[in-house]
Amino acid sequence: MNDVIHQINVEKVVAIIRLDSNLHIEDIVRSLYEGGIRAVEVTLNTPGALDSIKQLKGSFSDMVIGAGTVLDAPSAYSAILAGADFLLAPTLQKETILMGSRHGVPVIPGVMTPTEALKAYEYGAQTVKVFPARSVGVNFAKDVKGPMPFLNVMAVGGVSLENAVEYFEKGWNSIGVGGSLINRKLIDQRNFEEITDRAKQFIQLRDQKVCK
Repeated sequence: MNDVIHQINVEKVVAIIRLDSNLHIEDIVRSLYEGGIRAVEVTLNTPGALDSIKQLKGSFSDMVIGAGTVLDAPSAYSAILAGADFLLAPTLQKETILMGSRHGVPVIPGVMTPTEALKAYEYGAQTVKVFPARSVGVNFAKDVKGPMPFLNVMAVGGVSLENAVEYFEKGWNSIGVGGSLINRKLIDQRNFEEITDRAKQFIQLRDQKVCK
């Protein structure tokens, strides 16, 4: 298993950063870091996303910094050149996975069916992102791993402090958390302390599950 995928599986919580401006992105990531988060993705539709990835890689050497909303192979290549440790895509695109594999950067594609999950695995994806996870329910990972126990699955879309434990308990390898951790209101208020507090809560829920 790729070292980055292994780290994501260990950390279990990936913070999704989708912003209207990258002005405060380092403050945001520092707040996440102080809360215990060690895996983040910067979506490519965030202004200045590629420059932000380069900047964050230099500032947080023990974090894995990924690129999200990677829609095609050219975008994947640009993110790889920026230093992204991993790539997340909302859909399943073979060319994107192959681009990542060619450069040793894992791609986590978005899927919604067992057929798509298997195709992603056959294309070389070591983890699949079920998106939006709220649409398939928390039992999806357990159900799909019955016939395909080799799959690693990440839940993205609708994951919150209220339901995170369910995902941990139902066989999901990791979760991606966006709006319930980082949102426009908190950024506008410069309320980075609240981001740290929410990050700590997600990590506490993870650790409660791991320690059981």
